[in-house]
Amino acid sequence: MTQEVYHIPALLTQSIQGLDIKPDGCYVDATFGGGGHSRAIVSELGEEGHLYGFDQDMDARSNAIDDPRFTFVYGNFRFMRNFLRYYGVDSVDGILADLGVSFHHFDDAMRGFSFRADGPLDMRMNRSSSRSAAWVVNNSTEEELADMFYLYGELKNARKFAAALVKARNAAPIETTDALLAAVAPLINPKKEKKELAQVFQALRIVVNNEIDALRDFLLQSLEVLKPGGRLAIITYHSLEDRLVKNFMRAGNLEGKDARDFYGRNLSPFKLLTSKPVVADEEEVERNPRSRSAKLRIAEKL
Repeated sequence: MTQEVYHIPALLTQSIQGLDIKPDGCYVDATFGGGGHSRAIVSELGEEGHLYGFDQDMDARSNAIDDPRFTFVYGNFRFMRNFLRYYGVDSVDGILADLGVSFHHFDDAMRGFSFRADGPLDMRMNRSSSRSAAWVVNNSTEEELADMFYLYGELKNARKFAAALVKARNAAPIETTDALLAAVAPLINPKKEKKELAQVFQALRIVVNNEIDALRDFLLQSLEVLKPGGRLAIITYHSLEDRLVKNFMRAGNLEGKDARDFYGRNLSPFKLLTSKPVVADEEEVERNPRSRSAKLRIAEKL
């Protein structure tokens, strides 16, 4: 499986430059995927440098880099600290995370991540997990579904979407992407069809994979394992993630609350290196349209 087929990394040059890689440094790619970012990091390392690439999807293992400076870690990045300790690593010089979904997942109909093709309503990044998107749709209460669409899909008519799913599943279980589309079709604005369907699928995917809680755990651990002067570079794709990352990098906590000393000096453990998020230029968007929504933020631990 080639890297190009699996995924095209977004903001590759900018994120690698942002890490300011030391040849003998220790780094983490928290979202290995197709290995595009990882290969770029390894190419900057000397013989003493090392990279740990995390991915909870077994499919990504086939992209592992055959290099003594690289270790593939089969696991969710929310457990980064424990996995690093397992490998005898207490601190690292830089951490990169690209929170986007790989092309591989969107393009494989059997994974159920996309509304473009019919397939099982799955959406599990880790296929050993017991809760698929079909399970969530068929077993959640109407109120839980409404909250999901409102909080994670940012759909204004979330309650109507939830009611439509409950009505549809009462007639027959919703087991495929086409069945989900049929249930919500009457509520979709034809002028915003792709956007609203993407919001529906995004909300489900976030819940199935517990993405927001995983990101929270990961961010807190990144502060623990980064060395002073270490860099944190994170690429987000929707406002929920970006807000969380922005708050954390600015204040050092998930709420974004400024901590100041008696003299009013900012006590944030980070120095922001990007006042505004770095976004893809026109050339990259033309080459890789999915990079259009990518936002890169970089911070240095003080």
